[in-house]
Amino acid sequence: MTKRTWGAFTKTDLEKYLKRLGVTQVVIAGIATSIGVESTARHAYEYGFNVTLAVDAMTDLSAEAHTNSITWIFPRLGETGTTQEIIALLDSTRA
Repeated sequence: MTKRTWGAFTKTDLEKYLKRLGVTQVVIAGIATSIGVESTARHAYEYGFNVTLAVDAMTDLSAEAHTNSITWIFPRLGETGTTQEIIALLDSTRA
């Protein structure tokens, strides 16, 4: 799937594709925390997905914007954690 806008769900079939597969949880990481990552997270939340954000797997050109997204926006959209914390949690649910 090719992402052509800020958010991965905009002008793509990503939502339909994931829902067809029965996906209910998405883990989001990427470049431009305050733009692409935040846009994708907002849409995922609005589409009813459980959202997890890997805060150590994203960056932004602006440290202030990055911190704002992580501190104020992401906790309203889902859960946040480090990549290692998320992987450990996923591993523990498979046991």
